[in-house]
Amino acid sequence: MDRLSVIGALLAVGALLGGSVLKGAGLSGLWSPAAFVIVVVGTVAAILLQTPMKTFKRALKIVRWVFQPPAHDRVAVIAKIVEWSGTARRQGLLGLEAEVQNQPDPFLRKGLQMVVDGVEPESVRQMLEIELHGQARSDLDAAKVFEGMGIYAPTLGIIGAVLGLMAVMKNLADPSMLGHGIAAAFTATIYGIGIANLAMLPIASKLKGLIHHQTSEREMMVEGLIAIAQGENPRNIEARLNGFVH
Repeated sequence: MDRLSVIGALLAVGALLGGSVLKGAGLSGLWSPAAFVIVVVGTVAAILLQTPMKTFKRALKIVRWVFQPPAHDRVAVIAKIVEWSGTARRQGLLGLEAEVQNQPDPFLRKGLQMVVDGVEPESVRQMLEIELHGQARSDLDAAKVFEGMGIYAPTLGIIGAVLGLMAVMKNLADPSMLGHGIAAAFTATIYGIGIANLAMLPIASKLKGLIHHQTSEREMMVEGLIAIAQGENPRNIEARLNGFVH
């Protein structure tokens, strides 16, 4: 569990609700079914028009990374690769065959299997990098779904505010309706800006950072596997991979 994300989410909700109370608007001032329909439903509609189904499904799958990011322990991965390199030097590459099925990471398992099968190092690198960059592009496209929602939401908030003000203008003859109507109109603006800046844009940025971190870790795996295939000294491999830790 990412504690910073949990704390940030709680602070965002607290800031919005607490600010509304302190400003005298009250919690009821934040609720507007019309604003919800225009901003929230409208934002979802816009992003569905923009996004392919495969990318949208991937976005729904990786959004949980914001609070439960993929496990990353580069030091442990380096130790494992160094251990494999020692085994390969003592027993040959076939000595690693028993390790293949024990790897929970499909990417690392695939790479190790190619090394055990005696695939040429450059071919291993080429195939793994193609998969690596393809997955990174797919995940970044998924992260941009939330970025897109963060772009559309404020604009739809303005549309909601304008529609609300139009309704107010129709009731100018009734002064008792003006204050309530104007307040309701600006609620849509709060929805749009709040959703964008307290949720969607931070989520997109967090996901992009996690994706770049994961890509860097897999690049480290590729370097380690290639070094094993080339029969490099375990100490040299460890020294090279430690550069990825920082």
